[in-house]
Amino acid sequence: MSAMRILECVPNISEGRDEKKIASIVEEVKKLKGVKLLDVSSDKDHNRSVITFLGDPAAVRNAALSMAFRAIELIDMREHRGAHPRLGAVDVVPFIPIQGVDMAEAVQVARDFGRELGRRGIPVFFTRKQPTVKREGNSPPSERENMKGFLRN
Repeated sequence: MSAMRILECVPNISEGRDEKKIASIVEEVKKLKGVKLLDVSSDKDHNRSVITFLGDPAAVRNAALSMAFRAIELIDMREHRGAHPRLGAVDVVPFIPIQGVDMAEAVQVARDFGRELGRRGIPVFFTRKQPTVKREGNSPPSERENMKGFLRN
């Protein structure tokens, strides 16, 4: 029997106030087989939500795409106000290898995800590959820190 392959995705969307919009975006993740929703955390001051889900890499990629398309459809950045800096309706979409998936595959899923958005005319910026060294403590480095030089990548 082969080990389960688990990839986590933690997209940040630029909506933290409208519960109906957030629920509709999250529903795109919940309805896909092979993906488990772990958490949704919204902040009204920052007007931002963080959605955490995991599953088989292909299913996670599909859930991330479905979620992103719905968020882009519902969130009007011309109307957006919030304390947190943002790049778009779907701000960052990190893919994290958990079990039976290595960083190279997580990066490939991220690239495939970005290419699909790009094919539909949605601007995409890739960050550098996440560090593979163990960090002190439980908190990951800021996604904003990792975006230094993103226009060159």
